[in-house]
Amino acid sequence: MLCFVYVLNFLDRQLLAILAKPIQDTLNVTDGQLGLIGGLYFAFFYCFIAIPVGWLADRTNRVAVLSVACAIWSAATVACGLAKTYPQLVVARMTVGFGEAGGVPPSYAIITDSFPPGKRGTALGIFNLGPPIGAALGIAFGASIAAAFSWRWAFIVLGGIGILAAIVVIIFVREPERGGLDAPEVREATRGQRAGFGETLKMFFTHPALVLAALGSGATQFVTYGMGNFTTLFLMREKGMTLNEVAIWYALVVGIGMSAGIYISGRLIDRFTRRSKQAYALLPAASLVVATPLYIGFVWAPGWELSVLFLLGPMSLNYFYLSSSVALVQDKVKPNQRVMSGALLLLVMNFIGLGLGPTYVGAASDFFRSAYPENSLQIALYSIVPFYFLAIGLFLWLARVLRNEQRAGEIQP
Repeated sequence: MLCFVYVLNFLDRQLLAILAKPIQDTLNVTDGQLGLIGGLYFAFFYCFIAIPVGWLADRTNRVAVLSVACAIWSAATVACGLAKTYPQLVVARMTVGFGEAGGVPPSYAIITDSFPPGKRGTALGIFNLGPPIGAALGIAFGASIAAAFSWRWAFIVLGGIGILAAIVVIIFVREPERGGLDAPEVREATRGQRAGFGETLKMFFTHPALVLAALGSGATQFVTYGMGNFTTLFLMREKGMTLNEVAIWYALVVGIGMSAGIYISGRLIDRFTRRSKQAYALLPAASLVVATPLYIGFVWAPGWELSVLFLLGPMSLNYFYLSSSVALVQDKVKPNQRVMSGALLLLVMNFIGLGLGPTYVGAASDFFRSAYPENSLQIALYSIVPFYFLAIGLFLWLARVLRNEQRAGEIQP
C-alpha cells in the first residue's frame, strides 16, 4: 500500500514533465519557466515543509500524516488540470509539493519499523519501486489520456485516484511500534522518548556519513531530475518522437530501467553491507561510473530509437544511490529520529537535485537557444555531465568515512 501511494506521489510529480509539450503549447511557457515550476518552485515547498512534517510524524501517528498528505497533493494535482494561466499552475504545483512533503519520510520510518536490520534494504528497495512504476504509468496513461482527450484530463483523473487512495491508507495501514524490531538496547534507550527538533537537526548535520550520503544523493539527483524533467520534451522536440511513441517506448524504458536498478540495488545492499558498511557508498559510486558514458550516448544519439536504447543504462544505474542512502540513514539514527532524519535527507538531496537540476537545465536551454536554436536542450543536457563526477567523488569520500568508522568501532561490520 505504501508503495502504491509512492507510485501516486511520483506519478503526480512527473506529470508536468511528461506533458511538457502540450502544456507549453497551451499556456505559452518557455523552457526556463517549465524548469522553475518543475524544479525550484516545487522543491521549495517539498523540501522545507518536510522538516516540520517529519518532526510532527516522529511525535504522532505516521499513518495519519501520510493519509492527509496524500489527500492534499492529490487535490492539488486536480487543480493543476484546471489551471488556466501560468501563475495558477505555479500555485497548484507548489501545493502539490506541500502535500508530497508528508509522503515519503513517514513511509521510510513505517517500513523500517516493520522489518528487522538485514532486510530493510530489500524492503526499502521494494518501496522505492514507486518512482519507476509511477513514472512509467504516468508516461503511459498520462500521455495516452492527453493524446486522446487533453493534458488537463490526465491531471484530473490521476488526482482523483489519489484522493481515494488517501482514504484507503487510513483504513488499512497500521502504525508499527517505534523501534519494535531494533536491538533491545536500542529500544530501551529510546522507549517513551520524543526526539527534540534541534537535537535531531544537530545530530544529522554534524554526522559526516549522513551529510555525505545526502550530498552524494543530491549531486546524483541533479542529473536524474535535470534529465528527467526534460526527457519527454527533448525526445519529442529534438529527436522527433510523437506523444503516442513516448507512451509506449519511453514508458517501457522508465518502467524496466528504474525498477531493475532500484530493486537490484536494494538486494545488493543487504548482501554486501553484511560484509562491509562501505557498500552503502561503493555500490552507488560504481553504478555512476558505468552510467556516465551511457548518458552521454543518450544525449548524442542522432535518432530517438538509439537515444532511448542508451537511456536504458542511466535510467537503471542512476538510481542505485536511493535505497543505499535511505537504508544507511535509517540504520544509523535512533528510532525516534527516523522520520525527521529521512526528511533531512530528502531536504538536502531534493533541494540540490529536484530544486536546482530542472531549473538549471531549463535556464541553460533558454540561454543556448540563440546559438543553437535546433538543439538547445541537447547542449543543456551535455552541460550536467560534470555532476556525475562530483557524485562519484562524494560517494568515494563517504566510503572512506564508513571505513574509518568501522575501524574505530563506531559501527559494527
